[in-house]
Amino acid sequence: MSLELASLWRPAVEIAILWLCYYGLLRFFQGTIAVHALRGLLVLLLVVFLTQALEFEVLNWLLAKLMAISVIAVLILFQPELRRGLAKMGGESLFRVAPRNEEVIDEVIKAVTVLGRKRIGAIVAIERQTRLQPYTESGIIVDSEVTSELLITLFTPQTPLHDGGVVIAQGRVLAAACLFPLTQDPRVSKTLGTRHRAALGLSEETDALVIVVSEENGTVSLAVRGELSRDLDWESLSQALRDLYGRRGALAWEPVREAPAAG
Repeated sequence: MSLELASLWRPAVEIAILWLCYYGLLRFFQGTIAVHALRGLLVLLLVVFLTQALEFEVLNWLLAKLMAISVIAVLILFQPELRRGLAKMGGESLFRVAPRNEEVIDEVIKAVTVLGRKRIGAIVAIERQTRLQPYTESGIIVDSEVTSELLITLFTPQTPLHDGGVVIAQGRVLAAACLFPLTQDPRVSKTLGTRHRAALGLSEETDALVIVVSEENGTVSLAVRGELSRDLDWESLSQALRDLYGRRGALAWEPVREAPAAG
């Protein structure tokens, strides 16, 4: 009986370790585009095991060659995530306490209000479930506490980081002077400027909340899920951010839809 138990605990431990590794990978890649590729690779592995069990020699040979080549493909495909993971392991503080969502929203609204009154153009992206780290690589890492004074300073004209967008992630100003993808939607009005198009483009590719301050008239807009709501007052913006920030499910706030020909 003791021999049987001794022979069973090793496979049980191995299965538990494999499951923890699988769960850790899913958690690590959660919210990124790479998670879909990871699931595809897992499906491919299951197919390989199935062809081996059924002794499909031709398919098994082809898949074995494909798996050998895919090792390099995986390294290239997951390069940003692997680099970010190694950086986290080496330098991120485990005891950092992120501020509450309400504090971040209050500071962002204060900054946006001042920037709008002074007619200083700005674009701020607030991360939710989809990670925005790939977009920060085009900018300058700041990694600072979210304060209205910092945001106003970053967008002040003639300063080194005023051109581009600011990314707020995990309750901190992660990077500034970031480049966001422009929307390719042909229905978008031709009168919209680069900042508004960048806000729409980022909101189409991620679930981020993207706030835009117009340099021409100081109006504030919010882009969510590829929809742009313009000319928001302080109360509307505050309510929208509090309803949306940190939510995973259905949106409680419905954006005001732009007509295709709107100015």
